[in-house]
Amino acid sequence: MSAVLQTPAPQVTVSGIAPDQAALLTPAATGFLAALHQAFDARRRELLAERRRRQQAFDAGALPDFRADTAAIRAGEWRVAPIPAALQDRRVEITGPVDPKMVINALNSGANCYMADFEDSTSPTWANLVAGQQALREAIAGTLTFASEAGKPASNKPASNRHYALRPEAEQAVLIVRPRGWHLDEKHVLVDGERLSGALFDAGLFCFHNAHALAAKDRGPYFYLPKLQSMEEAALWQDVLGHIEAALGLPAGQIKVTVLIETLPAAFEMDEILHALRTRIVGLNCGRWDYIFSYLKTLRTHRDRVLPERGQVTMTQPFLKAYSELLVRTCHRRGAHAMGGMAAQIPIAGDPEANAAALERVRADKLREVGAGHDGTWVAHPALIPIAREVFDAHMPQPNQHAVLREDVSVTRDDLLRPSLGTITRAGFENNIEVCVRYLAAWLAGNGCVPIHWLMEDAATAEIARTQLWQWLHHGSLQLDDGTPIDGVLLDRALLNLPSKLAGEAMPGADQVPQAIALLERLTVSDTLEDFLTLPAYDLID
Repeated sequence: MSAVLQTPAPQVTVSGIAPDQAALLTPAATGFLAALHQAFDARRRELLAERRRRQQAFDAGALPDFRADTAAIRAGEWRVAPIPAALQDRRVEITGPVDPKMVINALNSGANCYMADFEDSTSPTWANLVAGQQALREAIAGTLTFASEAGKPASNKPASNRHYALRPEAEQAVLIVRPRGWHLDEKHVLVDGERLSGALFDAGLFCFHNAHALAAKDRGPYFYLPKLQSMEEAALWQDVLGHIEAALGLPAGQIKVTVLIETLPAAFEMDEILHALRTRIVGLNCGRWDYIFSYLKTLRTHRDRVLPERGQVTMTQPFLKAYSELLVRTCHRRGAHAMGGMAAQIPIAGDPEANAAALERVRADKLREVGAGHDGTWVAHPALIPIAREVFDAHMPQPNQHAVLREDVSVTRDDLLRPSLGTITRAGFENNIEVCVRYLAAWLAGNGCVPIHWLMEDAATAEIARTQLWQWLHHGSLQLDDGTPIDGVLLDRALLNLPSKLAGEAMPGADQVPQAIALLERLTVSDTLEDFLTLPAYDLID
């Protein structure tokens, strides 16, 4: 009689300490996460290695292109699975971090959907991650509340508390969760001594606690998947989510996803990504800010692809217009939503004229999106919801516009790679430094969603600023529009002047400004461009 070999159970070590984590990270939950790690982490790491190999080819002069080995997928006649009722109409979506107050306000905002973000707008401190998971769990159960003490008024009356509570479920936005990308680890959870993937932690823990409750309501679970670069990375998500469904006893295809097309390589694989996830995908999204960052990063060594300052790189630039319209055509051919991008403006207090001009820019942007055939759009602030809704209601009275096939659109490789015309001004150069330092300082202090100059900035916009600075400095022959060389002297002067410029301002993370400046300087002068700002910054938080 032969002996049966027993595979030892994985050892899970949780090093973080936060309120309520014992109720989330039960032995059953950590065992569930460990099984995901054992099944999928080696494949994740190989795909990240493949990213690095592709980037080496781009650095050596190659250009992204449509894949020859997947031509049959692009040419084939197939469609994604039917879209559930809760996701048929997504004309206005609000995005934001997962702190309890934000979760309540976003679900109550009047938007069709709320993207609860564990990624670019959340600084992944252990306390933030645990509080976010707990807030979403309570929101799904209908028990989430929040009380904040108001600042003391000018009179001597005592400060009052403000209480936040959820509206009835029928009036709430549909919840869609964005986990972290494949490139990020969760250092507070080790499986046999190895860091768990941040993506597996976020999505796995959320499903473990909430999947059955959401499925019972026909509300998912639903996810936004970020930072994908290939169909193989999408196929990994397909298998992970299939594993979760089987482990939790959910029907195959119960979990639905929308994929952000926010990397340049992914723009050449939209059909392939839809195909890899065709049993569960409901749409693609124009993640415009990360897409600009990815364009810069992917083509970082290509002198002829250098972009002008961030403020000049708008969606009317030919390479962004081509990307947006190709996404609409691709999605509608396959029966999927084509979601528009973010309006990052926030109301400008005390300046009615400036506020009106900003809101008019939002209106024009949403009019461009609905006219191009998009089925919905993103906003960062509740005040923008009525504007976005008014535009989409006027031009899209039906739940979506899948019938707008955009067969007039024909996009080539060169269309997607065409650089923008424009300049680099002193104000633009210094604004990149200021935005990056302000955002980094706030992020290091635990705040990943930061209002700066009446825009709601997250990691994507800081990444654009940081990557542009690196690229401008490392090409060595660029100048400001006034003829000043872009070099280390210009960078040093701007960094030296910044602390006095920011002194006395009420800004999140003010105490972290010196550390943020040091990190930005190190990353900017480095001979190699760091793939993501958040990777070295993650080592500096709890």
